[in-house]
Amino acid sequence: MAKIMIVDDSLVSRKKIRAILESANYEVIGEAVDGAEALEKYEALLPELVTLDITMPDLDGITVLKKIMENHPTARVVMITAFGKGEKLLAALNAGAKNYITKPYEEDQIINAIKEALE
Repeated sequence: MAKIMIVDDSLVSRKKIRAILESANYEVIGEAVDGAEALEKYEALLPELVTLDITMPDLDGITVLKKIMENHPTARVVMITAFGKGEKLLAALNAGAKNYITKPYEEDQIINAIKEALE
């Protein structure tokens, strides 16, 4: 299964997403708590897919997405947002995000979004 990195400033969210992904036999190869750590770990780990929270301190998810896509145009990133289909989500999709998940989310939403992004 795919090697995935989780980026979210919330420990609770990271644990929940990790549990869902691992129960679906995905391998979580790393986690990051903010945008700067996400960029550093992405380069070190080169995951097949990243789940990326939009709202984080310092570097937000859209900035991180743009930086990842600059260096890795074929990167697969699934955004996670509490804002539904707002302008931030549209900006993320325009910047190269493959899919998105809105909070609060159900397990099947995460699995389906990951599967679609990996296809």
